[in-house]
Amino acid sequence: MTPKPAPDDNRATPGKVLPGSPMSGKVTLSDVALLAGVDRSVVSRVINDDPKLSIRPATRQRVLETIDKLGYRPNAAARSLRTARSYMLGLFIPDFANPVYAEIIKGAETEAGKLGYALMTASSEGVRQGVDHYMDLFGQGRVDGLLFAGEETGRELEQLRSLRLPWVLVNRRVPGSDRYVVLDDGHASKLAVDHLVALGHRRIAHIAGPETADTARRRRTGYTAAMTAAGLPVDPRLIVHADYTPAGGHAAMTELLAADERPTAVFVANVASAVGVLHALYAAGVSVPRDISVIAVHDMALAGHLVPALTTVRMPLGELGARAVRLIATRGPADTITEVVMEPVEVVVRESTAPPAPGTGS
Repeated sequence: MTPKPAPDDNRATPGKVLPGSPMSGKVTLSDVALLAGVDRSVVSRVINDDPKLSIRPATRQRVLETIDKLGYRPNAAARSLRTARSYMLGLFIPDFANPVYAEIIKGAETEAGKLGYALMTASSEGVRQGVDHYMDLFGQGRVDGLLFAGEETGRELEQLRSLRLPWVLVNRRVPGSDRYVVLDDGHASKLAVDHLVALGHRRIAHIAGPETADTARRRRTGYTAAMTAAGLPVDPRLIVHADYTPAGGHAAMTELLAADERPTAVFVANVASAVGVLHALYAAGVSVPRDISVIAVHDMALAGHLVPALTTVRMPLGELGARAVRLIATRGPADTITEVVMEPVEVVVRESTAPPAPGTGS
């Protein structure tokens, strides 16, 4: 006989493997309850995000970890009928071509699966119907929560507020909103500049992102703060804004090369832009890193396969997506969400950075 749950957190005593366990067949709700040491009803209420369920955070985490360990997946159709919910989350991004979003999507999708949700992803890039079309769909009960990583505007903020469902801005902030999950871009900029300074560089340029992008503003602020902290002047002529694309990086680097005095190192705000930077330097006959060192924010598998292999600042993009999913799965439409995902952030040193050549005026 299964022991009765304890009064403090509805715990039961874990023990034997049930006939429906992973060792014998389909995983059941009872299997999860037994292994987690809780009552079957507790597992069901955790899965359904019952706001009236009062259990310890550690107990809830144990149930979620057990669900993940056993690979339990509830019957989505039956659960939707029972709870009048879709168990679908929406993720809206600007551009599928940007490799940064692939990592965010991966983290969000993995976490959504752990919590019993599916993830629907849409992009404003090339979508014939536009943002309004998807906002309408999201507002018709198609999703239970929305992660928004699209272009930040006041109009879209009002649309989000009108949806009456949990939502959160992902890796961006909008004036007037207290619902966002962002990375510590200022710290990433500091690590990049400090790496170049430690190598001996003094004339360090910054290829920033679009002036309208919150991420670009935060990275530029981090760059100027790090330069000042290192006792180096911030030369406005060495700061060029560009789209987060290879074409944008190429154009920005070409502009810097036309300056009377070239930089000895460049800090690029985005890895996709850095691809264009390296191409522009190659086309101009500039050796990397002998003539100019290059470092960029975000680490991707492709960074190690560029020529030369690109030094990057690795950011927790997957955890960013996962954290956003966890928050909208547990918060209401009006709750405050202000999270900064800080760790781990580290410099991945590859071939594109080195000490400046002697006599370059570093």
